[in-house]
Amino acid sequence: MKKAWEMAYDLFSNAKPTVLNEGEQGWSGLKAVADFYDGILSLDWGSNVPGSGAPEISMVAAVQALENRGYTVDNAYELLEKGLKAHEEKNTVELQKISAELRNEFLNAKKNENSDYWKYKYYDSFKQYEGSVKFPEAVNVDIDLDKFKDQIKAAWTSQLIGAAMGTMVEGYTSKNLYEAFGDVNGYIREPNTYNDDITFEIAFLDAFKDKGYDVTSKDIALSWIGLIPVGWSAEELALRNIRSGMMPPESAKWNNPFNEWIGAQMRGAICGMVAPGNPRLAAELAWKDGEVSHINNGILGEIFNAVMISLAFVNDDVKDVVKTAISMIPSDSEYYSVISFAYDCCLKHSDWHDALAECEKKYIKYNWIHAYPNACCEIIALMYGEGDYEKTLNIITMCGIDADCNAGMIMPVLGIQKGMGIIPKRLISPAFDKLVTYMRYYEEIMLDDLVDDTLKYIRKAQ
Repeated sequence: MKKAWEMAYDLFSNAKPTVLNEGEQGWSGLKAVADFYDGILSLDWGSNVPGSGAPEISMVAAVQALENRGYTVDNAYELLEKGLKAHEEKNTVELQKISAELRNEFLNAKKNENSDYWKYKYYDSFKQYEGSVKFPEAVNVDIDLDKFKDQIKAAWTSQLIGAAMGTMVEGYTSKNLYEAFGDVNGYIREPNTYNDDITFEIAFLDAFKDKGYDVTSKDIALSWIGLIPVGWSAEELALRNIRSGMMPPESAKWNNPFNEWIGAQMRGAICGMVAPGNPRLAAELAWKDGEVSHINNGILGEIFNAVMISLAFVNDDVKDVVKTAISMIPSDSEYYSVISFAYDCCLKHSDWHDALAECEKKYIKYNWIHAYPNACCEIIALMYGEGDYEKTLNIITMCGIDADCNAGMIMPVLGIQKGMGIIPKRLISPAFDKLVTYMRYYEEIMLDDLVDDTLKYIRKAQ
């Protein structure tokens, strides 16, 4: 192969001079790029969640997230005040400057020694995590049976149902949902399949199809950058880092305030689906997937969901699945303190609303997209739902906050345990026959093809 200087010289020396007219000069393309970056920045200072219209301000949330992670951000509130004013005035020049300053403050955030965050053990590798828990023996699942195909179809269908239901209401408190819609027991509008959570699971599956259980975090990161044009919060920042040449775990760490938010927790189901009856393997895959965009407690959130899904193939007791999955989270981690608190609330209260109220009060300082309050909602819905599909879906929906992520992760537990027969036909929309995404290459995916491919890749891997 030619040296780089030879390739560059060939290009230069063979170029023939020409005169471009105004339309050929390329300045309009640069202007389009500039407008794109200005638009992206504007979203950081004020946007609405696709699907539900809930308001969010990512820059405010970034400061909140860093404080939750035990850091102090100097000058943050002065810069936030200036940035919000510039955004309101549509002063793009000042907004660009202020945003750069604020991100620099994120990079130089100082450890807050008084934060409760540092009282817990920090987990930064799968080996370290694995040494802190005990896994049950793997249970063999016959992946060639029709039953297994039915379970996989029920898992994907349940995820589509949960995601569609939750997307309509995410980003609001339980109280405000009740005031706006009453007790939601069905779709409040026609469902669709647009959902970023499933997008990242499909990207995992794309990497898994070639490497199987030997898939690496780098394989998953490259699948992301090839297939997924844009993300939100931790995933968006990880994509930017990967695009700049960083690979996991650095892609999750560099200037990413959101890396203990729900982004990893929301995509654990696929790791459990490809490791049926084997929670240790599910946990390992979840760690590999999680560290593309998340750290520590953020990854433990993905492991928690992956383990529940894996166990669902061999355990039809929902409450026992929850209890067992909790036992596979290190007891000295902050994530364990959260899920054990939620579990204890469920044992203490006869009404799920009371358990939720206690969790809401305990974790009021956390953003509604953070892993912690949403993990509480998952546990509450599974414990009080008691294996009833519609009851569980109703509770997880009415818990509010990041409802699509939560419903998309826990409804497959019930679907896997009981198969397609447990899913009420009224919830299976014709829209679910074909997934429509914003991904490259996977713009449209037939549900039956997704089920068949999942089965094929699991069988190939095993």
